[in-house]
Amino acid sequence: MSIIEIKNLTKSYGKNRGIEDVSLNVNEGEIFGFIGPNGAGKSTTIKVLLNFILPSAGEAKIFDLDCMSETTKIKEHISYVPSEVRYYDNMKVRELINYAKSFHQDIDHVYTEELCKNFGVELNKNISELSLGNKKKVAIVQALLHKPKLLILDEPTNGLDPLIQQKLAQTLMDLKSKGTTIFLSSHNLTEVEAFCDRVAIIKEGKIVDVKNILDFASKKVKQVTLSFSGNMTESLTTLGAKNLKFNQDKVSFNYTGDINKLIALMANHKIDDLIIEEKRLSEVFMSYYETEEK
Repeated sequence: MSIIEIKNLTKSYGKNRGIEDVSLNVNEGEIFGFIGPNGAGKSTTIKVLLNFILPSAGEAKIFDLDCMSETTKIKEHISYVPSEVRYYDNMKVRELINYAKSFHQDIDHVYTEELCKNFGVELNKNISELSLGNKKKVAIVQALLHKPKLLILDEPTNGLDPLIQQKLAQTLMDLKSKGTTIFLSSHNLTEVEAFCDRVAIIKEGKIVDVKNILDFASKKVKQVTLSFSGNMTESLTTLGAKNLKFNQDKVSFNYTGDINKLIALMANHKIDDLIIEEKRLSEVFMSYYETEEK
């Protein structure tokens, strides 16, 4: 079952880039990563989903409800943590949490207390006394206290120390095990690699790929660097070498093919030096970000 359905979604800002013809589905119970460089269209897509801005064309649905005309029903069962958290400075944290509770029925108060304890939220402090990271912790508790069916996170670990990041990771995995769907927009590619089931890559306002994380893992992408005599660039390309880069007498490239074929090709040349390393998934994702050199 699809929790989020986006079809041919476009948002134009005139001269400034928005998003163009974006389509994707997020399935129930999965952690779905949404990655791309600054200005790629991640936040614009999220704002349309939350009905903060209206699209120029296309449609977006959550729970099979229209994000524009049925947003009130949708927001009863979702939560959102923005990348930058802003609250009224003169409120106490406890007042803010209680105010958030008032929007929902059947709140589990024991669960809320456990969340505050787990994330080290200081209830008696004023918002003005909190650092960026402590405000983010309050936002996480606020987002989780009503046990949403869909959790939308925009750079959730921004400002959090490593210990709280680890606690958030465990919390997200626990939520997933209970059926919560999580839409995670992040610049942290290691974070995406650790959490997500699938990932959509957006660049210059357009979706360039949607991949299952296991598909990346099964490819076992290797980073090959070698020094050799002669010329085998054309043969490497034919064999499936990607992103060839030359540095003096060395060439480096990504390779996912049969390693025996690569070794057979190299056996026909004098190899002066050879390094073969398995690339992390985050390094593979980076190839989508980079502008190809002409």
